[in-house]
Amino acid sequence: MTKLTSRVSGYLLLEDGRRFDGVLMGYLAEGLPAENTAPGIGEVVFQTGMSGYQEVISDPSYRGQIVTFTSPHIGNTGINKEDSEAPSPALAGIIVRSLTDRPSSWRSEESLDQFLARHRIPCLSEVDTRALTRHLRETGALRGIILQENTDAEVALARVRAFPGLIGRDLVQEVAVSAPEKDFRTGGEDVLFDEFPKKGSSEQDGAKITLIHCGMKNGIDLALRRQGARVRIVPARASAEEILHGEPDGLLLSNGPGDPEALEGLIQTLRGLVGRIPIMGICLGHQVLALALGGRTYKMKFGHHGINHPVRDVQTGAVLVTSQNHGFAVDPESLNGGAGGERRASVIITHESLNDGVTEGFAIPELKVKAVQFHPEAAAGPHDARGIFGDFLAGL
Repeated sequence: MTKLTSRVSGYLLLEDGRRFDGVLMGYLAEGLPAENTAPGIGEVVFQTGMSGYQEVISDPSYRGQIVTFTSPHIGNTGINKEDSEAPSPALAGIIVRSLTDRPSSWRSEESLDQFLARHRIPCLSEVDTRALTRHLRETGALRGIILQENTDAEVALARVRAFPGLIGRDLVQEVAVSAPEKDFRTGGEDVLFDEFPKKGSSEQDGAKITLIHCGMKNGIDLALRRQGARVRIVPARASAEEILHGEPDGLLLSNGPGDPEALEGLIQTLRGLVGRIPIMGICLGHQVLALALGGRTYKMKFGHHGINHPVRDVQTGAVLVTSQNHGFAVDPESLNGGAGGERRASVIITHESLNDGVTEGFAIPELKVKAVQFHPEAAAGPHDARGIFGDFLAGL
């Protein structure tokens, strides 16, 4: 694919043949993507947050996906170095109604258009995103491709239908770290507008947490350290010995992209660790932990992508407004009756979605296991659920 020097008309073509026209911005390329990891081809989903576009674009969980923003104006506050959730974006592209090319914010360091071009991420602007979102709600998430106006639609349709989708794909290996950290790190940087209570820690105090990186958002690491934990990050392919190095007090499984059932190695490793050490899972970690306990997961119709998803705490009845990004979910019936291999332990469903009843959390007190499907660190999003990190650390 060759980078162009000027903006041109383009279109999004979905696997069912539906076409949405617009203007190409960000990274502009000609020709069909030659690889499934190339920019411009992926599963098309919609994201309902009214703010936080930088955190969305930089979330590694969107690997292999093209994100449609339902908020009409994107890029108003530009891009800054503090708000990114990973060193570089991993998603396949974005679709917007209107992309602002002249941001207005004292924190802005570059425009979103410049940021996307620098990281080779295509954007299709001037799209009827309401019509696209309604179509995705009716049909479910679809494979799609972003192309120049002059690209043959029949050839493009054959290419997008050849895209394998997300089911069965291990995308974690494409976004996770490859080597474990040597030591547990202390302290949390003072990040602007951060609302997590900062509790000082030293090399001698604070719980030691091994954070398994499956495509982790930086906010998870920061939230733990700001609450006094000492954190050591290891890759998803780490062995049990590497995970337990340094005698951690607990494990935390991060968010990440793709199909949880494809992570067979991590699932097997966790089965050997359940009951030996307290474990918490977030998002993909929630799903992988359920699989390790003998449960099942399934692909959702169009997933949960936004910072405004209401979740009910089953025990207290309290409602949390949460940040979410997932296209797979845990089947609660598969967890009923027991978990933990030969140890028959009771599973408690702790949280559920008020939108569609999807399982949003479970716990097994007997094995010191807990998991949530939403993001307690938010980034971006409301901070209703931030106490979950503190509860986990307090229970170690």
